[in-house]
Amino acid sequence: MLKKSGFILTLLISLILFAYTPAREIKPIPHSAETRKLSTVIIEKIKKELLEGNFDSSLSEEALNHGVYGYLNLIQSGLIAPNKPLTIIDFSLPSSSKRLWTIDPKDGQILHHTYVTHGRNSGNLMATKFSNTNASFMSSLGFYLTAETYYGKHGYSLRLDGLEKGLNDQARERAIVIHGAEYANPEFIQKTGRLGRSLGCPALPMNEYKKIIDTIKDESCLFIYAPQENYVSSSQLLARQ
Repeated sequence: MLKKSGFILTLLISLILFAYTPAREIKPIPHSAETRKLSTVIIEKIKKELLEGNFDSSLSEEALNHGVYGYLNLIQSGLIAPNKPLTIIDFSLPSSSKRLWTIDPKDGQILHHTYVTHGRNSGNLMATKFSNTNASFMSSLGFYLTAETYYGKHGYSLRLDGLEKGLNDQARERAIVIHGAEYANPEFIQKTGRLGRSLGCPALPMNEYKKIIDTIKDESCLFIYAPQENYVSSSQLLARQ
């Protein structure tokens, strides 16, 4: 059965690869049998990996389903190549839990799983408020395209481009980037019961951020999720899901 599902996934990925043409317009995925089948196969492979990996926190089903759907939408729109990883940040979890997953959707493998911060004005332990406005010091939900790396005040960092108009498209102007931070280390949780908070950036533990940046840089998909109906209903990438 596993061999059969692996064959189906390889075949469907090949079909998307064949159809992949660079573009900049986001288009909702047609509700084709192939798309539904591919989405289901990818999600089941990831769930199997999550279950067998015995991770110390659980990726919510909503975050996974939305993340895979948007990832496939971005492939079809030509914004990412099918061989790129998918990173999901699940803000339905508190900052004291590991709530970032980087996944290889082709085989469901979990490449990275770690802590990640939210913006200081998004909440304390939980991120509950979000903004696309400069100097709001809040996180922004939605789908991002990872961009180029650079060295700045936080050292090695990764720029992000928000792909959802009105929701996160000011990310570059707001200097929302992935970087390492001492306040993202698990030792900070032991002292305060939560991670420290950023100015809106998804900051990572110091012993992991460089490896994660190197895995996801150069136009891969990042999805930041929270259980907010107004986001899901406003997202162009999740339209007609």
